[in-house]
Amino acid sequence: MTTITHYLCIGCPLGCRLEVEDEDNKIVEVRGFNCKRGQEYAKQEHTEPRRMVTTTVQVEQGRWARLPVKTNMAIPKEKMQELCQTLRQVKLTAPVKMGDVILANALETGADVVATRDMPAS
Repeated sequence: MTTITHYLCIGCPLGCRLEVEDEDNKIVEVRGFNCKRGQEYAKQEHTEPRRMVTTTVQVEQGRWARLPVKTNMAIPKEKMQELCQTLRQVKLTAPVKMGDVILANALETGADVVATRDMPAS
């Protein structure tokens, strides 16, 4: 059975409208891309969607109550919710430096969650 799935590419500023033709769970053709990144994005998004996660975690004794964090690489889309729930339980104590690993190998994805700014002590 042949299906066509549509995606909006986020690989570059062009925002190409992509079509992936799939037959029996195998990609037959990718259409609509204007650069190689678009073609790769469509294949990856169709077979295993991945996302970067950016959020905040709680900080005690810091100048601010929350510290922005992000994954250092994209993780499987289906693990995003679970990772955010895990990060809601994290409580750090200031000071924290930008780039510090907050959670290593998050959910066994190979991605680390890192601080994206310094958090001085109050």
